[in-house]
Order: sequence, then structure tokens, then C-alpha cells
Amino acid sequence: MMDVFLDASVLFSAAYSKTGASRELIRLGIRGEVKLVISDLVYREARRNLETKAPEAASELDVFRQEVSFETVKPSNEEIQAAMKYTAAKDAPVVAAAKTAQVDYLVSLDRSHLVGVSSVEEGSGLNVVLPGDLLKSLRED
Repeated sequence: MMDVFLDASVLFSAAYSKTGASRELIRLGIRGEVKLVISDLVYREARRNLETKAPEAASELDVFRQEVSFETVKPSNEEIQAAMKYTAAKDAPVVAAAKTAQVDYLVSLDRSHLVGVSSVEEGSGLNVVLPGDLLKSLRED
């Protein structure tokens, strides 16, 4: 089974919209077709952003937590410090958590700091992809 770390942008998008690739990844997790991994920090960030920007969708995160058997990881301070060498400080806890979990993919909608940033992929050894690109890859297999 494929292990997939979701960042806060993907959780936000999945909760906000009942359609789209982010929600489909949640559905795959519910069905046990992929193992979804998050950190408490990612969950809290997604909740905070939903409560601020789309409070009507915040309860969806609670539904996800009940229906998905998320694996939750917590990187050490040392792992976060190491990640700061190749990613922005604000993203280091996310990258460190994904690396700690040894996932197949880190899925994000952050094209500025994560997706397509070669220093992040090279430094972490992670495949960092958009939700739609991961779904496309899964359908091709």
C-alpha cells in the first residue's frame, strides 16, 4: 500500500470542496487504498485556516478524523532543524514529518515552497506532488 503524507493545504481543500483531487485522496484513504499520514501540526493548521476562511467546512475535518485511519507522526526538533537546511522554516516541520514517516509521497498544493522545488525533493528524498498528479499516477498503475 502506498503511504501518502498530506499537508494542511490538501486537508483544507478536501474539507472545503466535496469534489477534486484532495477529496478523492481522502476517499482513497477511507477505502484503505492508500495510507494517509499527517502530523498534529498539519491538522491544527488546516483547522485554523478553515475556521478563519471557511468555518462552514471546518466540521469536515472531524468527519475525516473519524472515517480515515490517519497515521500521525511527530518529527523531532533535530529532524525539523535538519529540514531547515533545504526548505523554508515554516515548511520544515511538514517536510520533516513526511520524511520521518518514510512516505512514498508528500502531497501539497504549495507550488511556491514545496511542489516542484528541487532543493526540497533532493534534500528530503521525498517525491513532492500535487494531489491531481498523484491521482493520475495511481490511475496509470
